[in-house]
Amino acid sequence: MPTFFQVSTIAQTIQLSLAPVFMLAAIGQILNVLAGRLARVIDRARVLEDRVLGSEGTDRQRYVWELKLLDERMSIINAALFLSVSSAVMACIVIALLFIANIASFHIGTWIALAFIVAVALLICCLSAFMWEVRVSLRAIHVRKEILS
Repeated sequence: MPTFFQVSTIAQTIQLSLAPVFMLAAIGQILNVLAGRLARVIDRARVLEDRVLGSEGTDRQRYVWELKLLDERMSIINAALFLSVSSAVMACIVIALLFIANIASFHIGTWIALAFIVAVALLICCLSAFMWEVRVSLRAIHVRKEILS
């Protein structure tokens, strides 16, 4: 009987695919957090854009400074989103390759391992970008020195 009809072989493949599936679930949560942060940044930028037009002097300078910071944050979040989606795509490729290799009896374990390593590396880059964005966001939450004096 061909291997792809054996339930035990399919069950083993499903067991092997659990790690990438859990990784997909984690990436989904990261995407949710990143999308929420991006939405908040965009909302804040829209408010500040209106304020810049009707302000002068130091208030205008402060609004422009914060808009530049928000623009930087948007770029970082977009990069993190790209990296996380790329990682998710690679994890899906790993899962598909596991089943293809099992059903067709291909010996592509090295390629599967490399695809998983790429998926993890992309996730690491995504998390690094997220950490960078959080650090950038901290610049905007400090109380201004002139208020504290």
